Amino acid sequence: MKHKNSHLLVGYWNRARQGRPVPDQTDIDPRAIKRMLASVFILDGENPSRPVYRLAGTGLCERFGFELRGTGFLAHWDAQSSIALVSLLRQALKMRKPLCLSSIGTGASAGLVELETILAPISFNGGEPNRFIGMIQVLSDQTLLSDQPIAFQRLAGSQFIREDEPLSPFSDGPPPPARRIGDRQGRSPHLRLVVSQPKPHTVHFVDEDARKLLAAFDLAAVGMQPQSRIHSS
Repeated sequence: MKHKNSHLLVGYWNRARQGRPVPDQTDIDPRAIKRMLASVFILDGENPSRPVYRLAGTGLCERFGFELRGTGFLAHWDAQSSIALVSLLRQALKMRKPLCLSSIGTGASAGLVELETILAPISFNGGEPNRFIGMIQVLSDQTLLSDQPIAFQRLAGSQFIREDEPLSPFSDGPPPPARRIGDRQGRSPHLRLVVSQPKPHTVHFVDEDARKLLAAFDLAAVGMQPQSRIHSS
């Protein structure tokens, strides 16, 4: 995980579960994460092949250009990424572990930005885990989007998160400034990422513009690899 808020959300998730495998949605106190709420969402994963946003912060809705509630989480991902995400969501619910996604996003005619998505499993009314509390953060310069909403995402990597020690006390201070793709940041000493998924293979589209866009994604992902690749341990 690269963004401070990602660590904070996972830390809050860990405390909210109070020794249980996962917290319940009723345990989530919006006041405890009030400074991050604009980027937070609740995802219904009862059917991992068709995950749906149940709630979404205003910041996320603005970032994607429409009201996300009731819409499909996979709608703005390319086909190969969607296939990988269905499997990852199933594994996260089964393992009861938070999932960190690295992706590349772009607007209809804008530059590329690096995104980080956290998906932490939760239950609902004491049942089996079938939902996620999540958050999406832009890591690179947001001006590259030229004020356009994100229209397309491609998965660049994924990690399941296991905690070896308690996280530092939660702080709801203001979010840090966005980071550029080339920036480096040390890994938290309190977290160990234990599963890494490779970047999906290129998807071949008939549409010429889509193929050019995917080629640009490949170039950007190659540039990100030295900073974002984390080996299993």
